[in-house]
Amino acid sequence: MNIKKHILFIALAVYLPVQTMAWGQLGHRVVAQIADSYLTPKTRLALEKILGNESLAMAANWADFIKSDPNYRYLSSWHYVDLKAGESFADAKAYLEKDTVPNAYNKLNFMIRELKTNKLLSADKKLLYVRMIIHIVGDLHQPFHAGRADDQGGNKIQLMWGNEQTNLHSIWDTKLIESQQYSYTEYANNLNHTTAAQRAEWQKADLVQIIWESNQIAESVYNEVKEPNQKLNTYNYVFAHIHTAEEQMLKGGVRLAGILNSIFG
Repeated sequence: MNIKKHILFIALAVYLPVQTMAWGQLGHRVVAQIADSYLTPKTRLALEKILGNESLAMAANWADFIKSDPNYRYLSSWHYVDLKAGESFADAKAYLEKDTVPNAYNKLNFMIRELKTNKLLSADKKLLYVRMIIHIVGDLHQPFHAGRADDQGGNKIQLMWGNEQTNLHSIWDTKLIESQQYSYTEYANNLNHTTAAQRAEWQKADLVQIIWESNQIAESVYNEVKEPNQKLNTYNYVFAHIHTAEEQMLKGGVRLAGILNSIFG
């Protein structure tokens, strides 16, 4: 790569909206690895035909990697939805179902429908849609991908993580789960102990309910921020919130498997 191209690559990466990052590489791979354990044989075969040698865990971060390609910039708004503070479930549902601006809700519904019903879908489109579904389902279980528009899902809320300047979104993207120092396979194996009843209950939730669930977690966490650049005790914060983040990853994996099985299984 020559110098000019290298500079352009870095500039594009810096320019990209930070709101479209979620769970970091680790969290997305954990969600996908958990989902992989609940695929039906028919779904697994269909995904192997589409993904080739690419596992769900490796496919999970493609949607973030590709942001450096201007040809895929149109995907940026597919990673999240914005809700208003204090919105009721009924208002949120009405907004999501009528909103036509591309977002995680309407694009996920679109891709699921296309994969289920469009028999003429090209191999390239199938690959794009599967990779995006794997990623976006993970995104929607990171609470601040269903946060508020005015602070870009917590990105504008500056906090001190110990002595490190960061923001609320970044804490929930990476700092919470990376504090445990697991590999994605270790984390998935550690979390993935569900019952059939749990899986059935979680998979009953539709996308509106999944988004609302994440939004309500985000709203609760927003209320803990009392002042700009508030200094957090990292140990206390991890203790208070890590189990919520872990349950969201686990639910994300179980629900991703349910969605993929509904398409291919």
